[in-house]
Amino acid sequence: MPNDLTVFIVDDDPAVRDALGLLLGLRGYRTAVFASGEDFLSCWQAQWAGCLLADIRMSGMDGLCLQRKLNQLVCLIPVIIISGHGDVSMAREAFKANAIDFLEKPLDYDRLIAAIDDAFSREEKNRDRALRRVRSSDLLSQLTPREREVMQLVVMGRHNRDIAPKLSISVRTVEVHKARLMSKLGVDNVADLVRISMQDDGS
Repeated sequence: MPNDLTVFIVDDDPAVRDALGLLLGLRGYRTAVFASGEDFLSCWQAQWAGCLLADIRMSGMDGLCLQRKLNQLVCLIPVIIISGHGDVSMAREAFKANAIDFLEKPLDYDRLIAAIDDAFSREEKNRDRALRRVRSSDLLSQLTPREREVMQLVVMGRHNRDIAPKLSISVRTVEVHKARLMSKLGVDNVADLVRISMQDDGS
């Protein structure tokens, strides 16, 4: 498992926190424990990565409220909700807020491990997408304004002969701009050019 991903455990029952921390630690997971949703939010940092394991019923802020707060912060850490008193409406609300699983106590530890591994896999994919967006943005920043205009028309499916009158330049000049921008971006086909432009848009 990636050694820079952490299971963040939020539960107001110290026995549950200790048991989960010990179990996951023995399985090789890095953990961080918090006694309340408020404690987690007060410490949360945007660069944290891994998954959140939160009890649905806690004194003060409950797990669902914590989940909503994190969504407002655009925190993309996958969330697993656990509950000793869950019901269908709570589970539905958790999933609507993008929880990846809803586990009832006493926990089935095989299912818990499977949920955490799924969460870590999603987190890795989220980080890869974010990294690609950053790289694409860096590459696109090297283009001149005219090259950006040509690129936008190319990814819209326009041919060189259509782009030229649109920008009041010759077809040959379009070809030169297109060749230069593709060289700067390190691509050799329109499909890759479209992919980079979509990543820059956050797609």
